[in-house]
Amino acid sequence: MVILRLRHALGRHRLLALALAGLLSLLPATPAAPSPLTTDAAAPSTLDTTPSAPSLTATGTPLRNGTGLYPRVIRLAHNGSANGRVLASVVTFDGNNGIGAIHESTDSWATFREVGRVADPESAAGQGLCCSTLFELPRQVGALAPGTLLWASSAGQDEQDRRMALRIWRSNDVGRTWSYLSSCAVANGTGGLWEPEFSVAADGALVCHYADETDAAHSQKLVAARSYDGVHWEGHHNIVASTWAPDRPGMPVVRRLPNGTYFMSYEICNPGGQYQCVVHYRTSADGWNWGDPANLGIRPETADGRYFRAAPTIAWAPTPGGGADGRILLIGQRLLNRDGTPAAGSGRTVLTNSRNGSGAWTAIAAPVTVPNPEVNYCQNYSSPLLPSADGRRVLEIATDFEGTVCRAYFATGSLP
Repeated sequence: MVILRLRHALGRHRLLALALAGLLSLLPATPAAPSPLTTDAAAPSTLDTTPSAPSLTATGTPLRNGTGLYPRVIRLAHNGSANGRVLASVVTFDGNNGIGAIHESTDSWATFREVGRVADPESAAGQGLCCSTLFELPRQVGALAPGTLLWASSAGQDEQDRRMALRIWRSNDVGRTWSYLSSCAVANGTGGLWEPEFSVAADGALVCHYADETDAAHSQKLVAARSYDGVHWEGHHNIVASTWAPDRPGMPVVRRLPNGTYFMSYEICNPGGQYQCVVHYRTSADGWNWGDPANLGIRPETADGRYFRAAPTIAWAPTPGGGADGRILLIGQRLLNRDGTPAAGSGRTVLTNSRNGSGAWTAIAAPVTVPNPEVNYCQNYSSPLLPSADGRRVLEIATDFEGTVCRAYFATGSLP
């Protein structure tokens, strides 16, 4: 999905300076047009990052004042004395400059404060910034030490005759300062590149998964590339690419399970019908080979047929007291009933599975409630989950509108 980008029947018209590819890509892709706006009309030109106490729509505590889009959250595990700290990132604005804001919690998720910023010159002056990710290297990759932080985004979507890139930045001081590292993909035309996601494959390669609009044979597809040094990228190949051109796989999120299996969630948007933007998953034994790209994967659902539509994320949690497989946690923008109508728990539900994704999934309460989310770039859009180390609690960061501003809220809840 594209942050702050809406698809219309007559073309692609952005509401805001950013875009998140695919969410509202419910119609076939059309040629990109320059954005008429360079900033979110509601975004402040000077950011005060001390949270205030607004009249909330979503439950939870504001992560920051002002705009906070496409949140991501990690717990440090390879940074020595900093291990256990939680870092959260969002896309925000400083005037018409796209910014990756990095926040830190050192008190078990009770509070967050901004500790760093990624200010990419390729996302400044209204060029566009979208759908960033945050990752801690679990092992050495080339000269990059374990614990190196990586932040990546889609840059340049609002330029004239654009050539988008998935640009990667690194930090060696727990997110305080950042420097440009490389790009895992650069468009050869005006098509979009969206939603980068990192993992480390079984052979030690750093893998960049992303949504790709540059292939004329596919409205959008999922692609992966790998690097053995974090700088040089190779092996770009399709992961999910439908035989029906209008299908739009997007928004990949990957986690490695305790049994060594790699689990990927994603959405598949298309021109219409009950299953537009429905969440799917597939697995890989090595984190690089995912099988036939034309195989669209499996739709996770509960025993009574409820399933998620759009913007999924996943997390893995240990099972308190044992259980080798632990649990997979899945969340999506809207929860639908078997017949495609909105379910009663939409905007307030997490699905769990203790069989590595097989069989029926179980619904539990989400920590943050986003009442009755609609299909848009903000409400409950790509909400990350972070379970506690013992698997008894989970942190969620979700976004919702406060007036015209899309804000991020966080809260914790119990895992049954």
